[in-house]
Amino acid sequence: MRLAFIVGSPVRYITRVTPSGNASILAIDLGTSAVKLAAVDLRGHILGGTVEPLDLKLLPEGGAEQDPEAWWAAIVRAARRLLDSGAVAARDIIALNTSAQWSGTVAVDERGAPLTPALIWMDSRGRAHVRRRVGGFPSVEGYALHRLLTWVRISGGAPTLSGKDPIGHILYLQEALPDVYRATYKFLEPKDWLNHRLSGRFVSSHDTITLHWVTDNRDLARVAYDDRLLRLAGLPREKLPDLVPAASVLGPLVPEAARALGLSEAVQVISGAPDILAAAVGSGAVRDHEPHLCVGTSSWIGCHVPYKKTDVLHQMGSLPAALPGRYLLTNEQESAGICLTTLKDRVLFGPECTLPEAERFPLLEREASQVAAGSDRLLFLPWLNGERSPVDDPTLRGGFVNQSLSTTRGHLVRAVMEGVANNTRWLFGHVEKFTGRRLDSLRIIGGGARSRLWCQIQADVLDRRIEQVDEPVLANARGAAFQAAVALGRLSVEEIPALAPIRETFEPNPRTRALYDELFGEFLHFHTHNKALFARLNRPRSA
Repeated sequence: MRLAFIVGSPVRYITRVTPSGNASILAIDLGTSAVKLAAVDLRGHILGGTVEPLDLKLLPEGGAEQDPEAWWAAIVRAARRLLDSGAVAARDIIALNTSAQWSGTVAVDERGAPLTPALIWMDSRGRAHVRRRVGGFPSVEGYALHRLLTWVRISGGAPTLSGKDPIGHILYLQEALPDVYRATYKFLEPKDWLNHRLSGRFVSSHDTITLHWVTDNRDLARVAYDDRLLRLAGLPREKLPDLVPAASVLGPLVPEAARALGLSEAVQVISGAPDILAAAVGSGAVRDHEPHLCVGTSSWIGCHVPYKKTDVLHQMGSLPAALPGRYLLTNEQESAGICLTTLKDRVLFGPECTLPEAERFPLLEREASQVAAGSDRLLFLPWLNGERSPVDDPTLRGGFVNQSLSTTRGHLVRAVMEGVANNTRWLFGHVEKFTGRRLDSLRIIGGGARSRLWCQIQADVLDRRIEQVDEPVLANARGAAFQAAVALGRLSVEEIPALAPIRETFEPNPRTRALYDELFGEFLHFHTHNKALFARLNRPRSA
């Protein structure tokens, strides 16, 4: 049954009332723009859910912050509303699991109380500190060669030069807010902060801690902090959480959390996973070399692989996955769905607009569908907040190129969709080189995957079959539920692909092949010849 979205603020969705006795997982999906809660049974059926919007604070010099207490308040409201709806009975919830935005930092005291707003994955204020830590002679792409080799050999990657990893956040706090740094008991990822609120434990999982770049990931059965990497990063072990394997049971809800959520204290808390890793599970693409594409606020292409491998030059590598004993090829492109949202909210529709919010995206999609492929050669560059992969460049910026007097609103919208798809194709080429094989199809998930037009554009630009996963926006929640069921011994990994059904398949249109090849070439050409311009215009003011 399709989820019926009921427009309002907060956004709500409920499917059906289910009888008691249907053991279910309460899945929390903490994104950047919203937190989603879904009740999912052990076979992956979404029983009901709800969404609470979240505020994001953007600051000068690359700051991006959110209030962790606002995360928790939104989760409590959503859980109460979901239970009150009758979509699931509180007595049927046997476990709770969290999928959350990755590469964020919450500095907390010994009680777990935040000492400052969370620095999220978009925050790049620590870039100068990271560059000092990783730099040196001889230099390779900004890294001292001996340091780079040590990081890659042990962890499978290295800190991003953009400063958007937790190492950058922590080094920034050490320099900019020394009192906060000294008072910090633990630095926690967003998921791990929520897990402390739920279970009372200060822990992180092998998959989540990876982007601190201080763990030895060579043996998935023995992931642990590495003293050499801690010294290189300048991170103190005592301020980092203890580690547990992926898909671990942390224990029951603490009484305070159980009362707030309206659940039994017997409900088990699972270790959870970062959004990228949970989405991989929720997409159903859990076999080796079976890729999925997520088009959400950001985007990525991932697949499970049977080996540890790193492509430092293009910011991708295989890291510990959300499934025990597995690696996942990970990468990320900074801006995808947020490009379309920004165009809608800041350019096309202002605060004076009387068109209901729920009708705006459908209107824009209809207008874009009436524009021919290629948008009359109007190009869109989606680098609104820099880029991570296949290039790590925080100074890149986006915009429209080749606009004319005949450009319409439909042209702008379609060009954004095509620009994001071009960026995906840029990354996809390096993903296929990484895996050493042609990948003939990709499962697509995320908010952007709800658009049939965007799915077809992705198929045409990539020249690959695109398989739209059913309820694509809930892939993270479904993945969190699957991971919880695996942790509890109620589901095997081999069963997962059949439990994430494909709604529709989109084949590439051969008639657009030559046009999209041409425009992709110009897309790459523009980056090559203008990256220096972006670097001059957007270099840090303190530089």
